Amino acid sequence: MIYAVTAVSGQLGREIALKLIGRFGTDNVIGLARTPARVEGLGIDVRLGDYDKPNDLRASLKGIDALILVSGIAPPEDRIQQHRNVIEAAKSAGVRKIVYTSIQGPIEGTAFSPVVQSNRQTEADIRASGLDWAIGRNGIYIEPDVEYIDSYRTQGEIANSAGSGKCGYTTRSELAHAYTALLARDDLNGETFNLNGTPITQNQLAEHLNAAFETELTYRAMSSADFVADRSAELGDFFGPIIGGIYDGISRGSYDRIGSFETVTGRPHQSWGDYFASLAE
Repeated sequence: MIYAVTAVSGQLGREIALKLIGRFGTDNVIGLARTPARVEGLGIDVRLGDYDKPNDLRASLKGIDALILVSGIAPPEDRIQQHRNVIEAAKSAGVRKIVYTSIQGPIEGTAFSPVVQSNRQTEADIRASGLDWAIGRNGIYIEPDVEYIDSYRTQGEIANSAGSGKCGYTTRSELAHAYTALLARDDLNGETFNLNGTPITQNQLAEHLNAAFETELTYRAMSSADFVADRSAELGDFFGPIIGGIYDGISRGSYDRIGSFETVTGRPHQSWGDYFASLAE
């Protein structure tokens, strides 16, 4: 079996590639990237994988048995066709199975909902493709909160619009473990799985960060409008509302899910106590 994963120049794609290599070896794993020359240190064949170039995709997927399609980052209106390009290229190239990294979230009512809708459309396209398939829906990455620790420390608080809502966060490493399992396990074909850890509140997140980084953070709830304005000032008018929409979803309970991580991998998702303890080491 020859396995491939797209977007190996990105953080999730690279993490998945490393997990695949660890399980199947370098000779059995192929990477795809928009610019292969920029991908270093994987030790595998990295082929052209621009989602906007169907001919390159078809050529790069020749000889691949099973593929992990990492969701793109283009605006929702462009992302659907990009993903269709990959699906059609996989069919033309003789790929047998496709695994898709989708997302959790509300399909309507937030500024993040159009992104969720585009992912749901790709899920539908994969189900209708005639290929074997499995779909994971990612929880929210917890790494950005860890990477933001210096700003949190300066501010002395975590402030957003999640309120008392719980969020089933996850990590890229745990997701990579799950997607490797979804690719390898044909008994999970034809199913969709929520991939996340134990849901926690923002107050609990602050406690974990305090334990790991010896901070004294508190949580302050903001209105949705104020948080969008805050994020837009730092991230711009495209990403600011999207981030705000994610936290509106947390407030609404859209990410408060037990998840199916253990069903997919055979073990529980890493606990948040263990994860944050590893950061303090």
